[in-house]
Amino acid sequence: MRNGVKFILSASLLALTTPVSAQNAPDHPAVTVGGQTYTPRSILARNMGTTEDQTTALGPFHIIGNIYYVGTRTLSSYLLVTPQGNILIDSTYERNVPTIAKSVAKLGFKFSDIKILLGNHAHADHQEGDALVKQMTGAQVVAMEADIPALQFITPEGKQHPIDRIINDGDKVTLGGATLTAHLTAGHTRGCTTWTTTATENGKTYNVLIGCSLRAPAVIPPGTRDAFERTFKYIRTLPCDVQLGDHGAQFGLLEKYARLKAGGPNPFIDPKSCFHEADVEEAMFKALLVEQQRS
Repeated sequence: MRNGVKFILSASLLALTTPVSAQNAPDHPAVTVGGQTYTPRSILARNMGTTEDQTTALGPFHIIGNIYYVGTRTLSSYLLVTPQGNILIDSTYERNVPTIAKSVAKLGFKFSDIKILLGNHAHADHQEGDALVKQMTGAQVVAMEADIPALQFITPEGKQHPIDRIINDGDKVTLGGATLTAHLTAGHTRGCTTWTTTATENGKTYNVLIGCSLRAPAVIPPGTRDAFERTFKYIRTLPCDVQLGDHGAQFGLLEKYARLKAGGPNPFIDPKSCFHEADVEEAMFKALLVEQQRS
């Protein structure tokens, strides 16, 4: 019982907390979007990369405004800096928390100044490290209500998953003048959360969208189908000048980081690409449904 809400855990939720390996993902159907062909296996491999990709720090570096990248080559983690303490989005795997802490320190900030911890969705590669971050910083852990049953199955080394504040669609998280709005974009998990905020650069304010994965499972139950159909419509209504996400491949992280280091205009300010990932994943979702109906 948390905040008066009772959660009944089902063993079937265990599968929701761990991503399928790329080797086990089906290699059909295939869809082509923007001249590039994708299969479920190629999308998963693109997102996860190798074990080394998942654990090797990228940067860290400044993205825009008060937002910094402190994650690995394929598992995103973001630091939002405010005068009253900082916000971390996605702790990733527990083994990555010391790497994230080093990245925060490299940027000149204190890991202990993290006051709020947010997540995109209840899979281990994004939120397994929540308990360790809580232990190291005392941060308030915020969770979307629909993802709590799955989060409670993420217990690295027996650590109970911390939950200090329960939120729902449209709720806001505010600290030191920074405000993030939670948007329920369910499908990949029941509580998959896309965060929106704003950032200012050179006197101009930009809308930042930190997306949750839109990848559909190989078999799509009716409830999941309904959730995705709502999400694909809803996600495109959100304001976006800067698209970020829980996996760098969803928004061209490595290519944009290389361009950022080379100088010139900020490559992360790219409104035209904001919903390319939605186009890819919706095309795959529809192709999977057709294949499922035929079989």
